[in-house]
Amino acid sequence: MNYQWYPGHMTKAKRMMQENMSLIDLVIELVDARIPLSSRNPDIDELGKNKYRLILLNKSDLADEAANRLWIDYFKSKGFHVLEINAKTGQGLRSIQGIAKEACREKIERDRKRGIKNRPIRAIVVGIPNVGKSTFINSFAGKACTKTGNKPGVTKGKQWIRMNKELELLDTPGILWPKFESEEVGRNLAFIGSMNDEILQMTELAADLISFLLTHYKEALAARYGMEDMDGMETPLTVLTHVCESRKCYKKGQEADYEKAASIVMEDFRSGRIGRITLELPEKTGTVKEDMA
Repeated sequence: MNYQWYPGHMTKAKRMMQENMSLIDLVIELVDARIPLSSRNPDIDELGKNKYRLILLNKSDLADEAANRLWIDYFKSKGFHVLEINAKTGQGLRSIQGIAKEACREKIERDRKRGIKNRPIRAIVVGIPNVGKSTFINSFAGKACTKTGNKPGVTKGKQWIRMNKELELLDTPGILWPKFESEEVGRNLAFIGSMNDEILQMTELAADLISFLLTHYKEALAARYGMEDMDGMETPLTVLTHVCESRKCYKKGQEADYEKAASIVMEDFRSGRIGRITLELPEKTGTVKEDMA
């Protein structure tokens, strides 16, 4: 399956970000905690060059706790300020303003020496589609100041939001990049819903996800779908067949509806019902569980 998706409006969005970057002090980049590298648009590093940087590991409640700690250490080692958050519940959001001030400490001190007081930090909020930027801004501001949705591409244009006298945010549309550097990156983005599902073969996508889970999170997968008695017999096909049988996914004539079963598996993963799962680690030195032990 070809994992590529770059609608025309993303080119316009990238251009808009470039035009506004001269106004920005701080780049706040949201990534999905389940795939922190795959969900980082490589264009952001170039766009945000010479700007202060803050990475927010959003949806951290859906990711493996031990993996979250590894990623925090990894990004800190690269010189980023970093924080794990849950934009839906508000977890971690109270710490952001203090971290933003710490990140921009040099700029604030320069302003003070020049006699410039009370100038707010101007931050741009960036991230790929469906990573939770609008939900983050709404939760952070305490009001619905941007539109939100569970489909990629809800935010269409730029929006300035004044949080308080110390911080202003520029919201931007989620953008991908024209060509993914590897099939793994594209597949990970498809797993979490950052592409349009309509262009994907969901049965194949679910089979790829199940294959990963059988290797790294077998117990969670078995517990979710009641497969504890299938030890040694699990393959993506047997798992999907079991889901068809247990969830009554049939077409006319009692034919197994693998597409419906695949949709169930994908939705269970994306919502966290299978468990807290991380799909990639900073260093691939073994299985997910071995590296996080």
